[in-house]
Amino acid sequence: MEQGRYGLATVAENSSLPKAAAPKIDFTQYDSIPVEMSGRSCPKPITTFSDVNLGRPLMENIKIAGYDRPTPVQKHSIPTVIGDRDLMACAQTGSGKTAAFLFPIIAKLVGNISVSSVDYHRRVCYPSALVLAPTRELACQIEDECRKFCVKTGLKSLVVYGGSPMVHQLRSLESYGCDILVATPGRLVDIIDKNKISLSRIRYLVLDEADRMLDMGFEPQIRKIVEQRDMPKKGQRRTLMFSATFPKEIQQLAASFLEDYIFLAVGRVGSTTDMITQHFIKCEEREKLSKLFELLRSSKEGLTLIFVEKKRTAETVSRLLMSQGFRSTSIHGDRAQRERTSAIRTFSTGETPFLVATNVAARGLDIDNVAHVVNYDMPNDVDDYVHRIGRTGRAGKTGISTTLVTPENGAVLPKLVDVLEDAGQTVPQWMDAMKFDRPKKPKGGYRFGGTDFRRDGGKFGGGGHSAGGHGGGGGGYNNYRPNPAPYQAPQQPAAAWGQQQQAYSGYGGGYGVPAPYTYPTAANPYSGYGGYGGYSGYPGVNPPPPPPANPPPPPPPAQDHHQPATAQIGPMRPPSMTQARGGAPYKPY
Repeated sequence: MEQGRYGLATVAENSSLPKAAAPKIDFTQYDSIPVEMSGRSCPKPITTFSDVNLGRPLMENIKIAGYDRPTPVQKHSIPTVIGDRDLMACAQTGSGKTAAFLFPIIAKLVGNISVSSVDYHRRVCYPSALVLAPTRELACQIEDECRKFCVKTGLKSLVVYGGSPMVHQLRSLESYGCDILVATPGRLVDIIDKNKISLSRIRYLVLDEADRMLDMGFEPQIRKIVEQRDMPKKGQRRTLMFSATFPKEIQQLAASFLEDYIFLAVGRVGSTTDMITQHFIKCEEREKLSKLFELLRSSKEGLTLIFVEKKRTAETVSRLLMSQGFRSTSIHGDRAQRERTSAIRTFSTGETPFLVATNVAARGLDIDNVAHVVNYDMPNDVDDYVHRIGRTGRAGKTGISTTLVTPENGAVLPKLVDVLEDAGQTVPQWMDAMKFDRPKKPKGGYRFGGTDFRRDGGKFGGGGHSAGGHGGGGGGYNNYRPNPAPYQAPQQPAAAWGQQQQAYSGYGGGYGVPAPYTYPTAANPYSGYGGYGGYSGYPGVNPPPPPPANPPPPPPPAQDHHQPATAQIGPMRPPSMTQARGGAPYKPY
């Protein structure tokens, strides 16, 4: 049944089986996407799914789902996982990352599960693959895709996440078990602590949206799952990490979970896909609501996703949209899981074609027919902007994004301009007047996938500042060298700022021993203990003059004559009647 812009629609059948009538993906849009791979012995990409042995049941499910040929990230990821290599993959939004790790995992597990995934006597579940996701919605979406492609394979999948009663999830684990477990880190730790899940049989560990999980505070929980439980060590399992953005500092952190991994970058540097047309509206903070109403009234058919920064703003904007005749709902962290699931369902079916959301819906949420993304509040980070507008223009389709820009957003505009230029988008002239001084653009641009930080050698280091106590910068990876340089004895007792002598050796460089304490003088106003030099420290320039041979002793502290002398601290007598009437003050014991 056809539906209007504001009309109701019947709810689609919620079936996990692939449907023959599934919409076909326009794979021709992916042919021009650049791809980079780095690492030892990178496997050759595939051109069709039949180039590798995925098994008959999975191939039938892929055909029913409408996948004619693999996308670029799938062409390189599938043979990498089939070849038993760790992988760090960065691919633009809507490029098929979920299928890129599900297909090879399902193919490797089919026919290789000889033991039941649940111990009915001990009531413990033993999954063979673990997929970690940062949000409940993304975890549920991954499990839906996994269940769809596991049809007729004999594999079972299950999802566990917070915000819903644990008793139902425990009952499913104890009764049915699972081969592929999709989970959010917090709920998984709780279930492991109850001894209901054992990770001793894990063969594949996947971190989807890995950069967000490692950057938003999940790192202690992930390390607890990976390193402090019974999960096999790296090298005994395969670890896969996927995201649309991978900054270098997050790459360094993620590399500790991987062994001899391959780095894959798919997509144009600094932007989403070319299928998204990005518009910007300059306005004041007080004008944003009226601009939003005007924009939505002039928009075309399709679903509209509106992003805000605060939970309270999401509720307010949703209520105001309803008062203006726009069928809308909201999703944010304060809503119960049942309400969030209902909001996504009514939005995806068109019952409420306007969804107001915080960043919980910015990553991984895959909803068909999202024609328009509106940034009511500009995000504070350009990576969040990339993920937000990536909710449209997915699977080869076109999309539109509109962002309301106020003078308060000047801090994020310099990097945003680089993103637009790299994507070939038109940059409004008024942005140059609003943004702050634009920093120097890094080599390679602001990448979707970024570049492999191992290629940069020791370019991150910097020497310490021995006079002011400033610590040095971090060092590079030293061109794939797995071990630090050999220890070298210090050539001087103190490596001052700007000296070229090497002290304690590290990755491609060395620490500088801190300079001794110096008193401030007219020639050298800085004082304090010197900082350690960073990895791969480079010599500084214009070193400060050395301190005098016989520094004068520090002057005694000046006495403040306005403050009374410190009285003896001790228990106080209760005041007498004379003191209560204003007599002489009482004395302590």
